[in-house]
Amino acid sequence: MAKTVFYSFHYEQDVHRVQLVRNINALEAQSLLNSQDWEQVRRRGDEAIKKWIHEQMAYKKAVIVLIGKHTASRPWVMHEIKKAWADKKPLLGIRIHGLSALGGVDSSGFDPFVKAIGAGVVPVFDPTTQDWSGKTDSKATYNKLRDNLESWSGQGVIRRSW
Repeated sequence: MAKTVFYSFHYEQDVHRVQLVRNINALEAQSLLNSQDWEQVRRRGDEAIKKWIHEQMAYKKAVIVLIGKHTASRPWVMHEIKKAWADKKPLLGIRIHGLSALGGVDSSGFDPFVKAIGAGVVPVFDPTTQDWSGKTDSKATYNKLRDNLESWSGQGVIRRSW
C-alpha cells in the first residue's frame, strides 16, 4: 500500500471534501495550499505551477485523483494525471462527490482518466453510499472511505513500457 501520496483534485470545488479525506490520517500527502498560497504560485505562471507539482509529486509513492463533479474538466488535474502516468507512478481515483462539503453533496463527475490517458485503464473506487430512500448518505460514505482508503491506495496501476 502507498503510504505517501499526491492528491490531485479540483481546488475550488472540492477542497473541503479533500480536507475530510486528509483527516482520515491513513496516508501522508502533500500539504494543502490555502487559497492565498495557491494564488501566489499561480501568479508566477504555468512554469511555476508545473515546478510546484513536480516537487510535490517527486517522492510520493502513488498519485490519487480525488474525483468530484468537475474534476475531469480541470487542466491541472489532467497535467497531474499525465505526469504521474509518464513517471510510472501508481495511479488511481477515488470518487468524493458523496462527501459533505458545507452541508451538501454533489452529483458524480466524469472519469478524468478517460480524457487524460484512455478508458478502463485506471481503477476508480467509489465509497458513495445511499440511505434507504436513495439519497446519498455522506456520513456512511465517509465511513466507507475511512475503512478502505489505505487498502485502495495500494491498488493503483502503473503505465507499462511497450
